[in-house]
Amino acid sequence: MLDETPELDNPDYMLLRLGRRLRKRQRQLDEWWMYYRGRPPLPQLPKNAQAAFLDFQRKARTNFCGLVSNASVHRLFALGVTAADGTPDAAAARWWQLNRLDSRQKLVWRSAMAQATGYMLVGPHPTRTEDNGRPSPLITPEHPSECIVEYDPETGERLVGLKAWHNDIDGYGYARVYYDDRSFPYRTRDRSNNRLPWGPDSWVYVGKSDEGDPHDLGAEPLVEFARMPDLGEDAEPEFAGVVDIQDRVNLGVLNRMAASRYSGFRQKWIRGHKFARRKDPDSGLVTIEQPFVPGPDNIWVSEGENAQFGQLEATDLRPFLDEHASDIRDMLIISQTPAYYYAGDLVNISADTIAALDILHVAKVREHIASFGEGLEDVMALSAAQAGVPDDYTEAVVRWADPQYLSPAVKADAATKLSSIGYPLDVIAEDLGETPQRVRRITAGAAAAKLLAASLLPANPAPTAGNLPDDEGATGGE
Repeated sequence: MLDETPELDNPDYMLLRLGRRLRKRQRQLDEWWMYYRGRPPLPQLPKNAQAAFLDFQRKARTNFCGLVSNASVHRLFALGVTAADGTPDAAAARWWQLNRLDSRQKLVWRSAMAQATGYMLVGPHPTRTEDNGRPSPLITPEHPSECIVEYDPETGERLVGLKAWHNDIDGYGYARVYYDDRSFPYRTRDRSNNRLPWGPDSWVYVGKSDEGDPHDLGAEPLVEFARMPDLGEDAEPEFAGVVDIQDRVNLGVLNRMAASRYSGFRQKWIRGHKFARRKDPDSGLVTIEQPFVPGPDNIWVSEGENAQFGQLEATDLRPFLDEHASDIRDMLIISQTPAYYYAGDLVNISADTIAALDILHVAKVREHIASFGEGLEDVMALSAAQAGVPDDYTEAVVRWADPQYLSPAVKADAATKLSSIGYPLDVIAEDLGETPQRVRRITAGAAAAKLLAASLLPANPAPTAGNLPDDEGATGGE
């Protein structure tokens, strides 16, 4: 019999645990694969009234909140960190790649857009070390359901941080309270489900010392990325201002689906038929039997001499569609999302039109960049402290990709004009959205090419009209 002791290094337990997880997700994987192959479940006629209506309601949901959030996430991409003068920082680039921030940063931005906040936690890397022997920095994206930060009301700086999570391997909840010079670990007194308890007797301190675990980062290591909070207000997700419109859209889709279904199975009427009645022996209630069940394989027959059948006219769906389009336009305008995400009547629009439709959205994303860039600077400063690097990262600059879309032809034309008026090549490369490492490569390659070209010039060039002395270059003479 396999040992089911909940330990990570117990292969018997992990076999059963991971196998059950694999079995649990298999059905969902099969469903997604069938949708991908174009073989979704076949449309069904109503059978059970309550279950059919719930399924009907589910089909009425249209996720525009995800579109609004991801429209901003797609424009947020930090390229790396440079010094104040734009020089690429080799140490920051190494930490950036070590922690895969090119991809993991998107997890934080998406969390902030969808759930108001995202987090990054800085600590010692378990396996990598610096040249000085200190552990390299480990930067992990954290979920807002597990993290929260307390700020100093006077300075607005991070004061205390908390990360709390449930370990479903051993069943306990764990937490750690972070200060600027130490942290304190806790564990729930009892095993529980995923919901952590927060009673005064629910947690026990599990640190080795009452003084906590010291660190020399110089600041609280949990960095919060809040989505554009107003003064004195909590941060809200990107779609907070259009939640009511999203509900309105779903209700309108439900009404349109109902009208469409009843157009496919129009409401019927019958006149002159005598319905059978049945009396319940227990309650005494009289009910009318309904022999006429709608369906493509049913035939209705009545023995009444003057029985007549008919159906109501179909509902015009055009007003529903117009209402739907109007609600979506309202949602995009209020959330400052480009209107071309819902193309509608936009056909063959020019690049200038796209730029005009992008103005508010780009302005909003630039606000996110300003806020999130400060957080990334804090993360780099904590990483430097963890690595034992004495450099001051308070003046570091986070380079971001331009949130405004420009075609390659427009970029090339702008670069050519900037070069013609004397802009340095590295500045032009930055404007083109190149990473700090690629900017260095471009400038180094250009310098090497110029040096090679200069070395190939002859030491004493042949005389030309441009370099002859005045007396030798004159066309006339005595």
